[in-house]
Order: sequence, then structure tokens, then C-alpha cells
Amino acid sequence: MKTYYRVMLGKGSSHAEECFAGNFIGTDFSIDQDLTHKLPEEWRTFNKEFIPIFLGKDPDKTKIGAGLACGALWTVSKGIQRGDIVVCPDGTGRYHLGEVSGDYYYAPGKMLPHRRPVTWLNQTIARTDMSVALKNSAGSVGTVSNLSRSGFKDEIEALIGGAPAPTLIATDTSVEDPSAFAMEKHLEDFLVQNWAQTDLGKEYDIYEEEGERVGQQYPSDTGPLDILAISKDKKKLLVVELKKGRASDAVVGQALRYMGYVQEELAEDGQSVGGVIIALDDDPRIRRALAMVPTIVFYRYQVSFKLMKA
Repeated sequence: MKTYYRVMLGKGSSHAEECFAGNFIGTDFSIDQDLTHKLPEEWRTFNKEFIPIFLGKDPDKTKIGAGLACGALWTVSKGIQRGDIVVCPDGTGRYHLGEVSGDYYYAPGKMLPHRRPVTWLNQTIARTDMSVALKNSAGSVGTVSNLSRSGFKDEIEALIGGAPAPTLIATDTSVEDPSAFAMEKHLEDFLVQNWAQTDLGKEYDIYEEEGERVGQQYPSDTGPLDILAISKDKKKLLVVELKKGRASDAVVGQALRYMGYVQEELAEDGQSVGGVIIALDDDPRIRRALAMVPTIVFYRYQVSFKLMKA
């Protein structure tokens, strides 16, 4: 089954034209060596070797930034499979589609030297035709994002076929309430955009790297975190997970797994890790579980709807 990935071709799509003309996608991240025999099946293994190399070249970077860079490098070089579809913005509001047609190769001395061959399709998608949720995911910061994992496979295929975008539905088998899933997918984007006005925003900032918010859908070895935040004094990392209609046990377990990953892989010396779960309705099962996990706080959100006479 093909997977859809949004791939940026240079910052601000600066290398898009060269990639379209040369039939490839690629990354850089200042790793100037051939990775042909250094791409294990697991990205976590790759990160363990290359995060120290990345930090050695730029000691001002954090483990979080290094993890994001090395994870993106592995995904483009190895994680994307032959036959998968890449969706690449050209900087003009259109996204070009291409099928990955071969394995990694190295182009030393060239821009984006860590490359994959791509057969570009004679078709593009206009950003204006996307749903709000897909616009936000396709326009997120970072080199690569898995649009299929985020639930947009059906919408992209509908757009390719010229059909209206389907209603967002849950594809996660742990989802109990599809309507809550759809609402909370939009809530994630709204929460990010209005973070400073929330109670969490008083103490934490969504994690940024070089002025860009990279804390939304931050990748981990068990899936992307909804939001990764850091306290204003830089002493605490916070995992924010939206329930998204899932079973209570599933969301609590996922939050704990993400917190474990952040503690083991991303936290610097002296940084602690906490968690937040956000849901539409009160949930006694979550409250009962979190009674034994004081490092996770439970929040509810309210939706306000108002009609105004024109």
C-alpha cells in the first residue's frame, strides 16, 4: 500500500525547480558522507549514530533539533519506499506529486546530496483545494511529514481524481468516537495557532528550532507527538496529547510512551518531562489512571459557537 509524504525541497522550496528537472528529492543537514551502507531498517538506530555527528558539526543545536534533522534524513533516504508518493510544494501554492522510483544515492558537492530518484507525475494539487486540516499538515514546518499517518490519504487521492475532498474520518483502530476525532484534529491546529492565549502558553512554548515551530507532530519511535513544548526557563519538556476520540487506556498509554521517548532521547541533562492529555468530555477512566501518574495533567476544552445577525 502506497504512503503519501509531504517533502520540502530546500527551505521555502528553494530547490524545487532543480529537483523537478533532475527527477529526485533530497536532503542535506551538513552530513557530508555517503550513507549507502549506513541506513539501518530502524531510524532510531540511525539517530543513535548520527545525532552525535550532527551535534559535533553544530554544537549549538539541541538534541531535539538534532533528532528532527537525523530523523528526516533517514526518512527521505530509507524510510520512504519505492512506489510511495511524495507531495512537494513549489512555492507558488501548488504541490507536485511524484512516485519514488529507486533507492538512495549520494551526489557529493551538489545541493541536497542525499537523494532518491523520483518519477514526477503530470499532476499537481492546489493548496486552495485542500481542507483546512490538510493545508495545516502539508504546510507544517520540517523537511518531511507522513500525510497517510495523519489520515489524509483519502483526501489526497480524491484531489488527484478531481473529486471533492472527503470528510475527515478516523483511521486509527483505537478511535471510539469518529466525530471527536475530526473535531480534535482541527483543535490541534487551533491550539497551536492560539497557544499564547491558553493556560499552557503562560508557562510553556511550543518547541522551536531556528525560529520555526517544530513541536507540532514531532516524530518519535512510536508515532508523532501531537505537541512538544518546553518551559520558558528551559528546564522542563512537555508532551501534549489530544484524546482524538480514542479509548482512555490507549491515550494514557501513548502519552506515557511519548514521555519515555522524550526522557530517553531528547531531554538534556537537568531537564524533566511532563505530560498533558486534553479531551472534549470529562473522563473518569482517564482521571483514575492519572491518579497514579502525577506527571500527567488532564485538561478539558470547551467549544464556543455564536451566531451574529448580519
